[in-house]
Amino acid sequence: MNNWDEVKTAYYVVKLGTVSAAADALNVHRATIIRHIDTLEDELGEKLFQRHARGYTPTEAGLDLMQVARATDDQFNHFIGRTKGRSTELAGELVVTSLGVIASLLTEPIRIFRDKYPDVSVRLKTSDRLFQLEYGEAHVALRAGTKPEQPDNVVRHFAGLDVGFYASPAYVAKHGVPSEPSQYAQHTFIGPDNPQIRAPLFKWLTANIPTDRIKLRFSDERLAYGAIQNGSAIGYLQTQYAKDMGMVEVIAPRPEWRINAWLVTHVDLHRTAKVQAFLQVLREHGHDAN
Repeated sequence: MNNWDEVKTAYYVVKLGTVSAAADALNVHRATIIRHIDTLEDELGEKLFQRHARGYTPTEAGLDLMQVARATDDQFNHFIGRTKGRSTELAGELVVTSLGVIASLLTEPIRIFRDKYPDVSVRLKTSDRLFQLEYGEAHVALRAGTKPEQPDNVVRHFAGLDVGFYASPAYVAKHGVPSEPSQYAQHTFIGPDNPQIRAPLFKWLTANIPTDRIKLRFSDERLAYGAIQNGSAIGYLQTQYAKDMGMVEVIAPRPEWRINAWLVTHVDLHRTAKVQAFLQVLREHGHDAN
């Protein structure tokens, strides 16, 4: 059976005593109440009410149904209460996703958030895969590139990141720094594992660095960063991150390489307490998360 509307109608008639009272409580016409009861009785093959001048009196089957409906209604109301509680409480788990290349932007805000809200556990998942917010795979996503246009998502600009090519002091001490493009072929570069990525920086890399000089390729940005830091090759880094790590600039950032980062939340979760508290921390931390 798929008759909760009819069952609920019958329950309200028993609960409130009259068809008119049930109609008022459910905000429907009296005719709808009567139709629901007739439909339910026809499907069950059982009379649920005795009709008389004073109204409807439940039969034995009607009283049995009332017990089932009351339990269902109570459980549903408890579920609503629990759900509303979860939407307003600052506890449980907050799942945040990001591309590896920009995930470092979230480490300090997450630390601040955890200090303020110790009852919330944060999971930061880094992957090139686009997590589906509409299926509950995450509460907040940090995405890079053009502005995301998926329906039912709330999108806010988070940061603009300059990117250039850098080498570690150890690499420079051993190999030097190319002073002009003709010298690129004398050096070792890091590239993405997927050569079909169409981001402007990677298109430039493919067009200007000989393929046989891109000797290291990584699908995990963190491994690429490690290889740059240990002196294995020249690679692409966010400018501020490179400065913080003491890297040497090899090829200066270009405007077309700039990465725009976007905060994405699903409209159904955007106003929940945990998400709003996290966005507030991002605002306080100096990023655009309105």
